Amino acid sequence: MLSRHRVSPERAETSRPRDETGAAQGHFPAPRLGRFVLTAALLCYFSVTLLNILSSHNSVAEVAAATLCLLGLLGLQLLHSRPGAQLAPARVKALTLCVQALLTYLPLLVFRTQWGSMAGFLAGSLLLLLPPVSAWSLYAVVGASMLAPPLLADLPVVETFYYVQSTLLTGLVVFGLTRLADLIRVLHETRGELTRVAVTQERLRFARDLHDLLGYSLSAITLKGELIHRLLPAHPVRAKAEVEDVLTMSRQSLADVRSVASGYRDMSLEEEISSAESVLNAADVRVVARVRTGPLEREMDTVFATVLREAVTNVLRHSSATHCEIAAERSAGQVRLTIVNDGAASGYRDPSPHSGSGLGNLQTRLGAFDGELTAAQGADGTFRLIARVPDREGPDTAAIGPSGIESAA
Repeated sequence: MLSRHRVSPERAETSRPRDETGAAQGHFPAPRLGRFVLTAALLCYFSVTLLNILSSHNSVAEVAAATLCLLGLLGLQLLHSRPGAQLAPARVKALTLCVQALLTYLPLLVFRTQWGSMAGFLAGSLLLLLPPVSAWSLYAVVGASMLAPPLLADLPVVETFYYVQSTLLTGLVVFGLTRLADLIRVLHETRGELTRVAVTQERLRFARDLHDLLGYSLSAITLKGELIHRLLPAHPVRAKAEVEDVLTMSRQSLADVRSVASGYRDMSLEEEISSAESVLNAADVRVVARVRTGPLEREMDTVFATVLREAVTNVLRHSSATHCEIAAERSAGQVRLTIVNDGAASGYRDPSPHSGSGLGNLQTRLGAFDGELTAAQGADGTFRLIARVPDREGPDTAAIGPSGIESAA
């Protein structure tokens, strides 16, 4: 009979709807929030400079010119801070940086210190668009250039230092906020990609588990049905017992399908060996089973049980076996499961387009434990399947305990 499965506690949790920030709905999505903070900071800097000019009793023409320059600088800075700006052609970047430099330094001739830390935006743009060595060198040059306006205005050393410091700080703020907005956008896109990958992996898991479960179960039910058909005329009592087995298998198959939808299942190698003996005996296959592994980890036990199930399915579907040997042992730093059967069809290949991918599924499962799967057909018509996994528990658990059995049926 089929082995019982226990649904593992590792299940995906359903959470309430969230927006792009991961917070409750009603907040700005994360990428938009990053751009909003950057834009708000730029507007604050430019508004402070405009207020400085308005409060200095400049003429209407000077105020209008300053406003146009500020709008031009704001547009250029938003252009340099947009996503992917550093990927623009070198000629385009050189042109926009030169225009920004003109709009930064020409007004200094008129407004001097009133122009504030507008040079800081040029410094930030250099950091954003140019290679690191060139960018940081020119960033320092822009900071040093701000020594000129305070000195020409004969301001104290403290105020001179302030203008240089504010320019360098503004450049760092622009650079940091732009990179932060880019990072938030990339993380948001990456999370979406990871979600799609998780969905794909879940689909693969579902398909793999259905193959591993139903391929065996349906093969066993078919085999039992053929046996019942032969037994009915002469052995009705035994046929009735086989019918009960078929009913048990069909109910378990339904439970297995439900368990696949809810999560990965735990399986037992010992229980699977008992199930394999029952099914193979019904097919007139003599089974010899030897298990000397000691207690196995839950995940490893499930993997070996899955390997055995697929191997028995292949024996039923792809061979005319009369003898099958199952051996599981722990030795030489590894745990090994070997299944050998006779009656393998020479050069067999299922021509059906839906012949399955059982061995590939098994290799995927074993790969999670750094294990390997080998399958080989002998010249004498035998087929040997070996699954090996490194022993992570050590030799202390190798003694024959609850998992040390030997049987022949």
